[in-house]
Amino acid sequence: MAVYTEVSDEALAAFLALYDIGEAVSFKGIAEGVENSNFLLRTTKGQFILTLYEKRVNATDLPFFVGLMEHLSSRGVTCPQPVRNREGAALGTLAGRPAAIVTFLDGVWLRRPSVRHCAEVGEAMATMHLAGADFPLRRANALSVAGWPPLLAAAAARADTVAPRLAEESAAELAFVEAHWPAGLPSGVIHADLFNDNVFFLGERLSGLIDFYFACNDAFAYDLAICLSAWCFEPDADFNVSKGRALISGYERVRRLEAAEVEALPVLARGAALRFMLTRLVDWLNVPPGAKVMPKNPLEYRDKLRFHQRVRSAADYGLDR
Repeated sequence: MAVYTEVSDEALAAFLALYDIGEAVSFKGIAEGVENSNFLLRTTKGQFILTLYEKRVNATDLPFFVGLMEHLSSRGVTCPQPVRNREGAALGTLAGRPAAIVTFLDGVWLRRPSVRHCAEVGEAMATMHLAGADFPLRRANALSVAGWPPLLAAAAARADTVAPRLAEESAAELAFVEAHWPAGLPSGVIHADLFNDNVFFLGERLSGLIDFYFACNDAFAYDLAICLSAWCFEPDADFNVSKGRALISGYERVRRLEAAEVEALPVLARGAALRFMLTRLVDWLNVPPGAKVMPKNPLEYRDKLRFHQRVRSAADYGLDR
């Protein structure tokens, strides 16, 4: 979440007039995150999130995201629900951007998740994977392996200003991942961005998943690999194997990993870390002037990638078979 596009009071009032959710009482930009412009909207009838879609979000993908949230909710996954206007449309245009209003979820995201929280995330992710099995729409993962060379090309000239030899290190890792990336793994709808700030908790219990704007069809184990980096490292960049074991065990309580997924997990984790290092690097080097956004440090994922490069099997992540 971030704010790249400002919305005037007049434009907001005209947009809300298309809906049956009351008039605006308060409207505040949300500065966390890096992808879209997000606002906390309070009206005379409740609280909502208003999103203006920016940057890497393709407008033709929006029906997939909207439909997926509605589909998952109908299958018991707690996630925001698109609010349809009086004409029945879930998407509109505001300040020159595609825009949508979704329901507000109670809960907070955790900066220091516990082992118990990681288990909850694993279970919720597997539940989402199964719930999406009969979702009829498809969306390719635009930020899978084929999307990483253009990211590196966009950042390579200035990468070494962020850290010495970062361009060389990134290129070598990309070559390795391209040569070893697995094919034919069990696949379906994945979240692809299930970071701490996209999972809400009430106490120890997970209360909902948000921000499905990278959701796509890809390998289920790749989603799990993303979460190993997002949830199981400590602030000093040490991997917490207890958290890794809890995440994987929580996942397997709902959906057991196949042997090929277990074998592929280390290279999937390397690819996931490379992907987020590269997108963060591009964002770090290209913050638009005036944007209310806090770019995330790509070196966090360089350090996580270095750990994954030392991993020899899924047992190093805590998988106990």
